[in-house]
Amino acid sequence: IVIAAGLLFVWLLLFRTVHGASRKLRTTSDENARLRIALREPQQVEGFIGSSPAMQRVFHLARRVADSRANVLIRGESGTGKEMVARLIHAQSPRAAGPYILVNCAALPETLLEAEFFGVARGTATGVDARMGRFEQANGGTLFLDEIGEMSPPLQAKLLRVVQERVFERVGGREPIKVDVRLIAATNRDLEKAVATGEFRQDLFFRLNVVPLVLPPLRERMSDVPLLAELFRRRF
Repeated sequence: IVIAAGLLFVWLLLFRTVHGASRKLRTTSDENARLRIALREPQQVEGFIGSSPAMQRVFHLARRVADSRANVLIRGESGTGKEMVARLIHAQSPRAAGPYILVNCAALPETLLEAEFFGVARGTATGVDARMGRFEQANGGTLFLDEIGEMSPPLQAKLLRVVQERVFERVGGREPIKVDVRLIAATNRDLEKAVATGEFRQDLFFRLNVVPLVLPPLRERMSDVPLLAELFRRRF
């Protein structure tokens, strides 16, 4: 009986080992098949021209992060398509039916930018009516803060609270306003260097840089040049 039980135990152990190995082999085979398909058929995204590995990584990460609520920091040189990627993330997200609001942080002086962000309370000055800011307008959707690296340190401190708590007050007001906003920021500056020199708050940088997404310049994806050349040939 002892010998029979021992043989049965060994047989069960061998069965589990072979079955597990077979299952892992099938999983690996399926994954390899998916990879072969992905390599043979690069993702195509409306508005973008690019089948290079660098752009495929951007498309893949943008699609993956779209479903989350995490803040995204898009980095890259001017003209690499940061705002287009922000729109792509919004369009692929559960918030696609909600508003998509863009604020260019370099286009307005600090005093006006604060009102642009948070709005203005009624009675702040003679004849001034209440006005919603961009955070309120983006409630339930996505707020894209372009050129975030150009923001002044005092306004960075005010923005930090909203990034952390999604709560703010309008300029001249005291009533707290809570919003449900997905934040995407973009910059062409070296924010690590700006943090080191004190030009940009480290805590705000960490809050915004939850998911970093770097867009490559064209010189780093030269295999896309023929595709662009063909596009221009057809267009012109």
